[in-house]
Formats: sequence, structure tokens, C-alpha cells
Amino acid sequence: MSRSALVIVNYGSSELLARNAARLELPSRCRLVVVDCFSSDAERARVRALADARGWRAVLLEENAGFGGGVNAGANLAIAEGADVVVTLNPDAFLERDALATLVAAAAADPAALVVPRIVDSSGRPWFGGADLYLDDGSIAGASRRDSRAGRPRREWATGACLALSADLWRRVGGFDEDYFLYWEDVDLSHRVMDAGGRILLADAVATHDEGGTHDDAASGRAKSETYYYYSIRNRLLYAAKHLDAAGSAAWLRATPRVSYAILLQGGRRQLVTLPPWRAYVRGIRDGRRLLTARGLPGIGLPERSEATFDRTGAS
Repeated sequence: MSRSALVIVNYGSSELLARNAARLELPSRCRLVVVDCFSSDAERARVRALADARGWRAVLLEENAGFGGGVNAGANLAIAEGADVVVTLNPDAFLERDALATLVAAAAADPAALVVPRIVDSSGRPWFGGADLYLDDGSIAGASRRDSRAGRPRREWATGACLALSADLWRRVGGFDEDYFLYWEDVDLSHRVMDAGGRILLADAVATHDEGGTHDDAASGRAKSETYYYYSIRNRLLYAAKHLDAAGSAAWLRATPRVSYAILLQGGRRQLVTLPPWRAYVRGIRDGRRLLTARGLPGIGLPERSEATFDRTGAS
């Protein structure tokens, strides 16, 4: 079996590391690398203790480098120390030993592939089974919705919550783009992999998503954090600035109020009576538009007010 490294990025989630990573059974020639993006002295001490007790390779960053920056630090170290395959895993996810071995073997056998498992929640309900980015408006949908969106231009993408790739592919595309900080860096990586002649491969393996995850608000049911909403909305436009021409970026910006509202609805309608989702909505659109403007795309402006008006109750 190829030498591999499982990279987990931690930011204030040592309880999830203790609950999920600590019970992982690694296949032979696989090393766990935990990257701690600094959040507090107490959290750093907990991560050190876990790493020492479990024999993990700890990478202790002095600042919060974001998800992409954290994975880059861990993956680059692992590859420098001889890893042939890198697997990413969120601290709120879990892989059985055989599933991890399957991902490693698939990435080693197809060095041009981004390999992903199916991901389910603790009750077995699908959480990820392939996903598409629709290029006409910048919306994202699961692969199960392809029939209802037939004929629309799309790109597949692999979730960074759990993916595997060869060291050769990692070096070829340069890892994650750290401009995203959090969210959409996996969509961007998938884009660059396919532009380099690679592909997305859904492996015969299953990971489990822990619903008490890092950017879910457990006290609010389905609600996501303000951080999740902000970066999901902003980074959609950052992706457009990096990968689309002026006409494509303008089309995405025209669709931004509608698509951003759909992002808010991922947390359910009940939380829309509170301020944080709407604050993230406004800030995300504002900052995303600035990123487009900063990249010199002419003639881009926000839609008229009538296009940006939504019923905050969520009623249709």
C-alpha cells in the first residue's frame, strides 16, 4: 500500500478531535497529521495532549490560516516526509479503516483523480454523493438533482470535507488556494484539477458526518453559523473573479441575491427572523462584489432593488 497521510485541520474543535479522530483506525503506512490553527492557549494545550497520546504528527500554526491554509501546511509537510497520497478529513467526520484504505488505493491507482467517498449523517441519510457547480448562475446542487437541471452547463466538484489525491496531483495544482480562507476552496481545487486533465472519482467508500459540526449551530436546529453564510456568499464571487470572464461574472452577480438567499435557506426558515444570517448576506455580497471590482472586470454592478427583494418569512 502507498504511504499516505490523513490531514485534519483543527480550529477550536478539540472536542470533535477527541470524539472522531481519536477513534480512527489507520491502515498500514498511514499517518495522521493534525494541523492546529491557533485559537487559544487552552485549545492548543488540548491538541498537544491528544497528539502526544495518540502518536499524531502535530503542526502547530501561530495563526488561523483558514481551512485551505491549514490543509496546505499539513499536506506539504506530509509529502515532504514521503507521503504518496494525501487524504483530507474534517474534524466533524469519521472514516472506518477500510473506507480510508479504499480512498488511498483509488488515489494511488489514478494519480490524476480527486477521490471522494459518499458521506452520510449518523442516521445514514445522504450528506454528500457528488455535487455540481452550475456555470450560468453560480448555484450549487447535489448530483441527485441533475435530471431537473438537464442542459445547464456545470462542473463537478469534490468536497474538502473528505477527499484523497496523489502527491503528484497535489504538486501539479499547488494545493488549495488560500485566498478563500474557508469554503469554496474545494470547488476551486476541483476546477484546477479538471483544467489540468484530472477528474472527480466517487469511490466505493462511506464517511460519516457528525451533526454537531464546526459551523452548524446545534442550538438552532438546522441553522448554520454566520461565518458559514458569509464565506459561502463571498467566495462564490471570488471564484467568479478568478475563473470567469466579465460576462460570466456579471451573470453570476445578477443572480447573487437569489443564490445567496438559497444559501441562507440551507439553515432553515426559522433562523431568518434573526439578524446574523442577514448580516452575513449583506457583508458577503458587498465583499464579493469588491473582489470582482478589484480584479478589473468592467461594467459590473449590483442588480436593481426589485431583483434583490425577498420575503423574509420564506413564503413562496
